[in-house]
Amino acid sequence: MLTLELAGQNYSKTVHRRRLAGILAARSESSIERKHQNISAILLELNCPCISGYKPLPNYQSLLFDVVAQRIERDTAFDRLALEAVERPAVAPLGQEVNDVLVDPPVITQPLAADETAPYRLRERGVFRDYLAREANNRSLGEAGESFVLDYEQRRLRALGRSRLSDRIEQVSKTKGDGLGYDILSFETSGEERFIEVKTTAFSNMTPFYVTRPELERSRQCAEQFRLYRIFDFRSRPRMFALPGDLKAHCTLDPVNYLARLS
Repeated sequence: MLTLELAGQNYSKTVHRRRLAGILAARSESSIERKHQNISAILLELNCPCISGYKPLPNYQSLLFDVVAQRIERDTAFDRLALEAVERPAVAPLGQEVNDVLVDPPVITQPLAADETAPYRLRERGVFRDYLAREANNRSLGEAGESFVLDYEQRRLRALGRSRLSDRIEQVSKTKGDGLGYDILSFETSGEERFIEVKTTAFSNMTPFYVTRPELERSRQCAEQFRLYRIFDFRSRPRMFALPGDLKAHCTLDPVNYLARLS
């Protein structure tokens, strides 16, 4: 199903599930649905996209992880289509109504406490290809996402009767460069500055994203002003949710890389 989705072809989740139910006589359709959710969780752990209709469900069997990982390694059609999807150039769809764009963040069923760290599990099987990192490095997609947010913020302030503030919005990633910990300087209706970091994906709202140390520190030190805008389903029906303040309050942070200096 995911390969068909990446190829832009139609499919029916219901038909697929019922076909599996006919083959797997001992399993109900609801148990098959949960297994698809397990597969979504594994795909995200393998840094792959997943189908938005199946919310990731952890606590899966280790055998299922091995089977999915092996399938990813061997499925050349999926690899080709996934690479095309994450590296494809993008253009911002401007002019959308403000009320059609902003949605609530996904509900996390088991959030970690602020001082809690998710346990790291070493695996015998590594990530075959980091599709999410490739998408994060897609400059065209990132710039299109920022343009989308610029347009949204201008429309938001104008709709609230603050056109002068709208004219002062600045894309600091262009005017001042990277490394500030945010991409766009916008404003509250009071005139207070709003620091916006933009993260864009063509995939579902549950797709993990990368953050840098400056972004994390900006969210902590300027919590009252910081907003992370997570844009998802960008190529089909772009929407976004906002994470205000310290990112540690919203996200499980996995330190995947370190810069090592000799002591």
